[in-house]
Amino acid sequence: MPLFMVVERFKNGNPAAVGERFSHHGRIMPEGARVEYIASWMAAGGTCCCQLMETPDRESLDPWIANWSDLVDFEVEPVVTSAEFWARTGRGQ
Repeated sequence: MPLFMVVERFKNGNPAAVGERFSHHGRIMPEGARVEYIASWMAAGGTCCCQLMETPDRESLDPWIANWSDLVDFEVEPVVTSAEFWARTGRGQ
């Protein structure tokens, strides 16, 4: 299944509102969403979060993004593992 790197930039550079909502409601994945959270990383300064998500297509992320868009600006990029990328190029790693 395809992987997507989701970069969440906290509006006003403030992670507090996001943290509060998450602590009360969790990830707020819509019912029946075909999205699996894999892992996440926070910027050291707390201004953004990068999440690796697995889902059949980009559009499947939209309901989840809608649940957070009042607090977060999103950038979504399809990604592959380094090994997969290099195998596709025929160069190996």
